[in-house]
Amino acid sequence: MKNFSQNIQENYTFSGEHIDIGVAVHENNIFTDTRVSIPLSTLNRHGLITGATGTGKTKTIQKLLERLSDAGVPSVMMDIKGDISGLSMPGEYSEKLQKYIDKFSDLEWQVRGFPVEFFSLLNEGGAQVRSTVSEFGPFLFARVLGLSSVQTAALTIVFKYVDDNGLLLVDLEDLETLLSFLATDGKNELASYGQISQATIQVIMRQIIVLKSQGASQFFGEKSLDMNDLMRIDDEGKGQINIIRLMNSLRYPQLFSTMMIQILTELFGMLPEVGDISKPKLVVVIDEAHLLFRDLPSEILSEFEVIIKLIRSKGVSVIFCTQNPMDIPDMILSQLGLKIQHALRAFTAKDNESIKKMAKNFPISEFYDIEKTLTTLGTGEAFVTAIGENGNPTPLVMTKIFPPESRMDAITDMELAAFLSISPIFALYKNPINPESAQEILAEKMSMIQSQRQAEEAEKARILAEKERRKNPTMTDTIVESVTKTFGKEIARSVGTKIGGRRMGSIGVEIARGIFGSIFK
Repeated sequence: MKNFSQNIQENYTFSGEHIDIGVAVHENNIFTDTRVSIPLSTLNRHGLITGATGTGKTKTIQKLLERLSDAGVPSVMMDIKGDISGLSMPGEYSEKLQKYIDKFSDLEWQVRGFPVEFFSLLNEGGAQVRSTVSEFGPFLFARVLGLSSVQTAALTIVFKYVDDNGLLLVDLEDLETLLSFLATDGKNELASYGQISQATIQVIMRQIIVLKSQGASQFFGEKSLDMNDLMRIDDEGKGQINIIRLMNSLRYPQLFSTMMIQILTELFGMLPEVGDISKPKLVVVIDEAHLLFRDLPSEILSEFEVIIKLIRSKGVSVIFCTQNPMDIPDMILSQLGLKIQHALRAFTAKDNESIKKMAKNFPISEFYDIEKTLTTLGTGEAFVTAIGENGNPTPLVMTKIFPPESRMDAITDMELAAFLSISPIFALYKNPINPESAQEILAEKMSMIQSQRQAEEAEKARILAEKERRKNPTMTDTIVESVTKTFGKEIARSVGTKIGGRRMGSIGVEIARGIFGSIFK
């Protein structure tokens, strides 16, 4: 026993900033003097929290977010079920909770709430998360629409046309207007980029209608989410916990999972390289991570793997949460340094085979039968291993996780409304902005084209009338001819000036596209 305690203490004692998440357990003995800690300097090597339903996974996430906030590290959390919202309110004592707390003899524990901001995708209650169509880029937007590879290629051509012509796709109406223009008056302009069939354009437009029926018009627009608003630290030095409420969005997994990819893409594009730092600038926790990778096209997965690998040098840590580690693609799983594994359930031969494979993902342990213990961990217990300050994995240790100090349940609608009423972030994103974008520019352009056509038709009529009148000119004809000539020239001059003068300068945005074709500003 002494050897076990010494081993864990030596490998989980760090000189730099760290957070304690629990104490070591071995052979049903709780070592209250043997803390299990995570060094913040290596947390940007990303992480994985897994376990079956009811094993305490959500409470572990909640405790981790509390500790990060205390350490001055802001975080982003996807809230699928709504229960993580309790972070904003003090916890509540109960007899059951007190019995759990009593297992930690020297635990400093008090009920308290934490600095939280709520965000919403589809009317879940929170500051409205928005992104422009241009910021999403063709590949991510094609995933949301469920387009085929041929249709995605066509959409990529459309985005190329947008960039070359200094247009900005803010909302879905912008894209609809653009597609209508390219199918009619803009066909000749698009021809130099490649042929897009009318059938393909119609399919894309139908998919946009489906997307709008799901409520996505709320998401695509301005003011788009400023990543700096996710990285705030309050006056007491605590990191802000940003909860993105997704209870309604669960019906549309492609939308909210692609939104998370877009957020990481945006962070990757905007943040400078910082190398190794004492603690992360931001921790992003992706719950129900299996939804992120479901039906993810191989080309997007490949680029996402690159982002996960490189974003750690920008000071961003990504922690995936799911029931089964096998939900995570191998290339991403291999990049995850922190592993917190709650109990797994084995009901079938296939389950047993999976557990054998999962046991091999952990460091070899001289103290535990990993495969056996994975199915016998109690609620609130988990296997933990992290990346130590020396860059090596810490020994696997069975850990009794500290209980959260905030409420371990969802807040009420009334409590949420009270939070939002005083939230500066909610007020900032409450009302949509409708800047001049592709819809307005193309509408004006189509109007000018129509006016020009009318001017050309008037000129043709004038020439025809002139030929007729030359046979027998009168004083009245002479006057009419003069007026018509002058009027026709003025129309042509006016139309040419408006079309020619309408360019990128009216938009005032410098556009550069990076991974996924998303905009980096």
